[in-house]
Formats: sequence, structure tokens, C-alpha cells
Amino acid sequence: MRVLIADSFESSGLDALEAADCEVTYRPGAKDQALVDEVAAHAPDVLIVRSTKVPEAVLAAGPLKLVVRAGAGYNTIDVAAASRMGIYVSNCPGKNSIAVAELAFGLIAALDRRIADNVADLRAGVWNKLEYGKARGLFGRTLGLIGLGGIGSAMVPRALAFGMPVVAWSRSLTDERAAELGITRSDSPVAVAEAADVVSVHLALNGDTRGLLGADFFAAMRPGAYFVNTSRGEVIDQQALAEAVRDQGIRAGLDVFADEPASGSGEYHPAIVDLPGVYGTHHIGASTDQAQQAIATEAVRIVTVFAETGEVPNVVNLARATPATHTLVIRHLDRPGVLASALDAISAAGLNVQEMENVVFEGGEAAVARINLEGPVEPDLVDRVAAHPSVLDVQVIAL
Repeated sequence: MRVLIADSFESSGLDALEAADCEVTYRPGAKDQALVDEVAAHAPDVLIVRSTKVPEAVLAAGPLKLVVRAGAGYNTIDVAAASRMGIYVSNCPGKNSIAVAELAFGLIAALDRRIADNVADLRAGVWNKLEYGKARGLFGRTLGLIGLGGIGSAMVPRALAFGMPVVAWSRSLTDERAAELGITRSDSPVAVAEAADVVSVHLALNGDTRGLLGADFFAAMRPGAYFVNTSRGEVIDQQALAEAVRDQGIRAGLDVFADEPASGSGEYHPAIVDLPGVYGTHHIGASTDQAQQAIATEAVRIVTVFAETGEVPNVVNLARATPATHTLVIRHLDRPGVLASALDAISAAGLNVQEMENVVFEGGEAAVARINLEGPVEPDLVDRVAAHPSVLDVQVIAL
């Protein structure tokens, strides 16, 4: 298995891939055309990336079978193009949850005690205990969570340890799950904004969440409340947030920005960080040694499972539903040619196979094939399949 790694990667992960007999090419600086050239030159089966963008040109440059995002999100990968080309896209969800939650709480505490401003003034030779000795404190303040996946869930015990009640919104959150966590479920993001003294965002970026938190959300926040985003910059309307900072006294801690650089270093100066009360960090939420080790271990697991079984853990671009209308269930003796004969008959009938599996009974004498088909299954097709001497039974199930 040939593996190209186009971002920084833990040395233990590199060693583990090589120990699994993978041919590893490590090019942590390859981006844009350089990445296209690397894929063309090394013809990898697997591409592993962190923040590096993987557009269609990269996917088309070589015989890629799998792209692994060594992190939770995958918005930097052209998933639609990968799906058209039959390339798996996988990620490593949940492995950086604690690291991101730790940064989110660091930003919350920093906003409350204005730690960055304290440091800046002291470095400039200014002593201002009179000003910085004023803080609201977090105990008893309500934390609002937007999104309750792995990271959002990791925020809950930390909030409770700070003595902060939690109110949360997530499309998947039920009253029962909220009761298990000891939190209150809200019906909408706006309801969270209205109820919380601190709002922390933990959403994946997709078509439903892009721009989800806009002017109505920020207008609903309490004057002087704190807002923290460690998810993706594109889930918020940054201009609306800037207006809330100016007009409502909102303090914001931002680890992510909509137009942030793809490289690890360079020139970048988002206007919002110039506003008083806004603290910015450099998209470092997942960047702890612990998180990177866990992510590398999971990326290696994905590659090795794929190499050994052909299956892909955590795949994100398989169809959730297909146009299949019927399932053809074929109970048969486990002999050569049975499925080939059935597929020939299906092809002659002009039907498209959407999904199929063949499971073998203990002892290896018999098996059952389930073939999902798009289109009506006529009796003559059933008769042709059943005519094979090793077929025991044929059943048609309407989906």
C-alpha cells in the first residue's frame, strides 16, 4: 500500500505505517500544484492530510483510492469530486475533542479575566490592577453550547466543574440525552443565545451549518456575554459578530476564521481581532501532543484496516440512500459461477445493481446473496436466476 502524507504527522504514526509494510512518502510541505505533482509522481493508494486542501486536481492526478483527513472535519477535501471518482474519504472524529474543549475553556477564562490584555500591558510596562481587577466570574453563569458532538459533549463536564449550568442545542439532542448529561435542551440556536452568559460553538461545517449563526443569533445574545468559536469560521457571520462586539459589548474568543491561510505561517490580519474585547488564536484547537498522537493512531488504523480488508472506517462519502427499489435474495450453494450467472441475468434485464453482499453459512457449503436493484424485478429474471443448478431459492423484496 503506497501512502503519501502531505502534512505534519507524528513520527510514531510514520513508524507504524512502515511497520505495516506501507510504502510511505512524507511531504509535509506539499500544497497546491506541488501536491498534484507529488500524487502524479508517487501514484499513492492513500493520501493523508490535515489542513492541506485536496481539490479535484489532486484527486485526478493519480490512482488514489482513499483520502484520510487526520482530524475531525473534512471541508478542505472536495468530497463531491472524490465521490464521482469512487475515492473513499475518511476522517478521525473525536480524537481531538478534549484538546479543543481545553482551548475553548481557556478562551472563556481569558475573556472573563482579560488575560491577553493583562499580559500586553504588563509587557508594555503598564500596571493597571485597578482596571483588570474587575471581572464577572464564571461560577453560576450559564454556558450555552451550539453543537453537542464529541467536542461539545467534552465541554459539559468541564462546565459543571466550573459550577456553570449548561443549555445546549443540537439537531440530534433529545430530552433523554440532555437529562443523562445533566443539561437543558434548547429548541434553537437563538434560544441558546437568549439563555446563556457564555456561548461556545462546536459545529461541523456543511451545507446546513454554513452561516448558521447570523445577525438574529448575535442580536439575541445578552449584552456583555462571551462568544467562543473553535469549530469553523464559516459557521458564523463574522460581520454580524463584529457589530455585536461594537454595539452589545460582546467579548469574543476566536480560534477559527472564514478566510484563514492554508499554510502554517504567513501574513494574516483579520479586521475583527482589532476590536476591543476580541481575542484570536491561530486555529490551534486540536494542536496538542496528546491529540496529534491519538489522531495519528486513528489514521494508521484506517489505512491498515483498508489494506487488510478493503473496508474503510469512518468513511464519510458513502450514499446514505440509493435509488434501489427491490432486493433480490438468492440462497445458493457456495459454488463458482453462481453470482456471475445471476449478475449476467440482471444485466440482460437492464437493471442497475446498487448494493450487494454475499454471506456464507458456517461450514462453507451454502450462502445468501442480497442484491439491491434499481427497477422492477420481473418474473422471467427470477426464473433465469433460479435456473442455475446451485441456486436453492430466490426471493424478491420491495424496498
